[in-house]
Amino acid sequence: MGGRYGMRPFVHTAAFKNLNIGFSLDEGLASPTEELPVFYAERSVWRVYFQISGTAGHGSLLLKNTAGEKLTYIVNKMMSMRAQEQRKLENNPELTIGDVTTINLTRVGGGVQSNVVPPLLMVCFDVRLAIDVDQVEFENKLHQWCNDVGGGIELEYEQKRPRVAPTATDKSNPFWVAFESATQELGLKISKQIFAGGTDSRYIREVGIPALGFSPMNKTPVLLHDHDEFIRADTYLRGIEIYKKIIAKLAEA
Repeated sequence: MGGRYGMRPFVHTAAFKNLNIGFSLDEGLASPTEELPVFYAERSVWRVYFQISGTAGHGSLLLKNTAGEKLTYIVNKMMSMRAQEQRKLENNPELTIGDVTTINLTRVGGGVQSNVVPPLLMVCFDVRLAIDVDQVEFENKLHQWCNDVGGGIELEYEQKRPRVAPTATDKSNPFWVAFESATQELGLKISKQIFAGGTDSRYIREVGIPALGFSPMNKTPVLLHDHDEFIRADTYLRGIEIYKKIIAKLAEA
């Protein structure tokens, strides 16, 4: 459940605070190339339900202000925004998926029977807001669309995570300096990125603790949660040596 019942409440307990944690090293991702990604931030996960009400009646009529018309309007608006983010990603080779907002339609529900115009329809979107998005402005836009199409739409959130400040990756952060120094001594090629999914680092960063996501698994396909996920033995053993070097450097920071 994305740490909602684990790390999210744990970081606010006395037990966690008594650990006196100064830095967190969390999971990263495999990389099919020589370069290794280092994740210093995450997008904000919003799971948005539009509960859409409209005029109900017999399917033989052309009723006005129906839930189906409103649903179509909302879906078109969300998909248009999705297409904008796709173009942004495709037109800039320096961007990764974590740099843009992703929007995906994940659930649709409603209806009474096949010849009845329904009084209520539901559509859900999984949204991952990029760290440069104004969240208040984004939510206002959702409400504006609901009003523009005639109202009668309620927004519900399964998740609505706030923006969390990224971990500094410059000389102001001694842990980053130590991490980067270790990778340079090891001759590793690293790439600073924003994580596309969600890890417990978001909750750790939220309470002001710097966190990096890193897994030394280069030349390895990204197959997380897939069938036949694997790592080569030499990559695994090399990763242990990489961690030993990095952890020693971080301990001195």
